Amino acid sequence: MDTRWAVVAGIAAGIAVAWWVSREPEAAHDARRARAEQAAAANAEDARPVLYRWTDDAGVVQVTQEPPPRGRRFEKVDIQPRDGIEVDGRRL
Repeated sequence: MDTRWAVVAGIAAGIAVAWWVSREPEAAHDARRARAEQAAAANAEDARPVLYRWTDDAGVVQVTQEPPPRGRRFEKVDIQPRDGIEVDGRRL
């Protein structure tokens, strides 16, 4: 066999082996995709504009864009309502 062809075949085999070893397993690829989708969903949820409903010291219900003072109980209210009708008997 000609030496040049043996060198070319050796280089090609080396490239093929390096490519095969450096491949990412399918399970790792799926796990990375799932983490990316979860992070995107969390970012989308955090980006939604909300209002804060809370009661001040005088008993007056406040609805503000800024969070209430520390230690005050509050409820987040979506500015854009969800699809459908929501019935909650705990709210007045």
